[in-house]
Amino acid sequence: MPVSKKSVVAELPLASHTPPEWGRKALSDPIALLIDHAFLEKKAANNAMELLTRWPGDWTPGWVETMTSVARDEAAHLAQAVKLLAKRGGRLQRIHKNPYANSLRLLVRKGGTGELLDRLFVSALIELRSCERFSVLADAAEDVDAEVAAFYRALFASELGHYKVFLKLAAKIAPRDVVDARWQQMLAAEAKILAEQEPGPRIHSGVG
Repeated sequence: MPVSKKSVVAELPLASHTPPEWGRKALSDPIALLIDHAFLEKKAANNAMELLTRWPGDWTPGWVETMTSVARDEAAHLAQAVKLLAKRGGRLQRIHKNPYANSLRLLVRKGGTGELLDRLFVSALIELRSCERFSVLADAAEDVDAEVAAFYRALFASELGHYKVFLKLAAKIAPRDVVDARWQQMLAAEAKILAEQEPGPRIHSGVG
């Protein structure tokens, strides 16, 4: 028997969860939401390409191949978001700000294995929260915008896969107890950072 999306979302290890009302509010301005989403996919592709040459040693097999695959997926998602945006009469802006992601990056320690571990965790957290948000958006759009609902439903599994990939890589570069302890710290910090965000039509906006 296949596992339902709702049961998967319920088991995501987030320290806070997004209420359905957030999805309905975010969809009130679908053009702004799609612009924000497109930029997130662009930054996710850039992040994977940047990590491509940051592997921790020759003993980490599959690092380059994995990052290449993630970058390819994110670029494909960017193309889909831009296509949907253009179809609805919107276009990308020149400047995009993401205080949520910027705050997460401030958690990254400098130097050595700790820096790379934290970068993987930040990447995993963004994918994890995006996975949850895409699910909420798909449900909220179900009866009002079938095209948007299908778009976010299709991306759900991909974001889930990327989150797991980044965690798997993190487990290869540090002892299990170190990885687990730091991951729990980052999960708690992410929930706090998200709670501090302003509401609005953005993938990582606050729920106020």
